[in-house]
Amino acid sequence: MIEFGATEPGLVYRDRPCAFGIVVRDNRIACVRVERGPRSYHDLPGGAIDGEETEEQALAREFIEETGLTVRGVTRLGEAAQRYRKSDGEPVRNLAGFWTADLVSENPSAKVEDDHTLEWLEPLHAIASLRHEAHAWAVLRWLRARA
Repeated sequence: MIEFGATEPGLVYRDRPCAFGIVVRDNRIACVRVERGPRSYHDLPGGAIDGEETEEQALAREFIEETGLTVRGVTRLGEAAQRYRKSDGEPVRNLAGFWTADLVSENPSAKVEDDHTLEWLEPLHAIASLRHEAHAWAVLRWLRARA
């Protein structure tokens, strides 16, 4: 598995299985802007796998929670690890499966994460804007597969 993010000495990183997705509309990728004041950032929609969920189930749940979009996982692009500190300071190592997904429907009222805003970014803008190197890698991998 390809790994991203520097390891800070003395920290123990908790492994966190995750799934993230790439959904395209009008040649733009669905991204979420996460509001953190001056430390706001963009991510691909997705997140931690809960309990016995599959990656596809977690992907679908996270998309609804973060964006109000109902999606269906199509192709697993690959996996990558990302070391970082969560907003609360906890050191984690996301073990992420990255997927292409089809947009099934939109229901903005289904979104429950108030600090997440859906933004449709052009792929190169997404690569430059995404907080995690692993997310940028996934978009680049998706772009190369389309070529």
